[in-house]
Amino acid sequence: MRNQNGKSLSSVEICAGAGGQALGIEQAGFSMQRAVEIDKDACATLTANRPNWNISNDDVRNVSGNDFRGIDLFAGGVPCPPFSIAGKQLGALDERDLFPEALRIISEADPAAIMLENVRGLGSTKFAAYRESIMLALSRQNYAVGWRLLNACDYGVPQLRPRFILVAIKRPFDSGYRWPTPVGQRVTVGEAIGSLMGSNGWTGAEGWALRACDIAPTIVGGSKKHGGPDLGPSRAREKWLRLGVDGRGVANTPPSADFPMDGIPRLTVEMVARIQGFPEEWRFTGKKTAAYRQVGNAFPPPVSREVANAIKAALTGKASKAEACGGQTELFSLG
Repeated sequence: MRNQNGKSLSSVEICAGAGGQALGIEQAGFSMQRAVEIDKDACATLTANRPNWNISNDDVRNVSGNDFRGIDLFAGGVPCPPFSIAGKQLGALDERDLFPEALRIISEADPAAIMLENVRGLGSTKFAAYRESIMLALSRQNYAVGWRLLNACDYGVPQLRPRFILVAIKRPFDSGYRWPTPVGQRVTVGEAIGSLMGSNGWTGAEGWALRACDIAPTIVGGSKKHGGPDLGPSRAREKWLRLGVDGRGVANTPPSADFPMDGIPRLTVEMVARIQGFPEEWRFTGKKTAAYRQVGNAFPPPVSREVANAIKAALTGKASKAEACGGQTELFSLG
């Protein structure tokens, strides 16, 4: 078992973004040893919220896993390979794909466990050979490997947000791992941000919150190549409109007292962050567009926390007897 001396388990994260995954891992009891992120705005957010973390504003291609060999958990929101390269094998991909770099760092660092999150599309049939290449590479390093599609709405996050998660654990610690099960009832958009919507005096906020009685569509972060912040393409905006939200942009402030009672408000960055599962105290630096992009591209902390808790239980041997006997056991495809 790991962590026999009572100290917290250690973690390292690449492609950390604005800290959604890292925050969830911290909430699970891991100590962040290093967070690597290439975007300056996101690094500023990490520094503002966790000045005690070792934060590197750098490209992962410059990272050596030898600097943190033997870490307990290696994590990251590694960019997915573009769909145009589906079917190609590892080693024949373009520069936007950072999975080969992640595998290189893993081979150098030899962590006890791995958690990498990605978009749902990576689980599609046309990426089957690509996934098998990753699993085979990790299996050769004595990891049991599993993929699972998790919906954020099952873990207290008021939006669908499906994420495709890779978990790999060194044998024999893998025998104690169980994928997290859904937690409680789903939280609606109105329940999550109703208080924020009324924080600037809008008298229609209470009624709005009652009507916003469903989960949100997946928040879209966008890229630096495309305009200002909005809540996604036309289909997503239609879903937002059914929740009483104008998805054509993001507001600077919540609606004021003179906003029409039956008006259709826009979300603020703070509201979007709450819909992503960030706590109230987590602040995002930079101008509105940069801040929104950080929020929109984040991995919801509550989902990260649940997966990290499951990994921690496996590494420390603290999974309950009931979990060990009756949990979700079909998790590792190799081994």
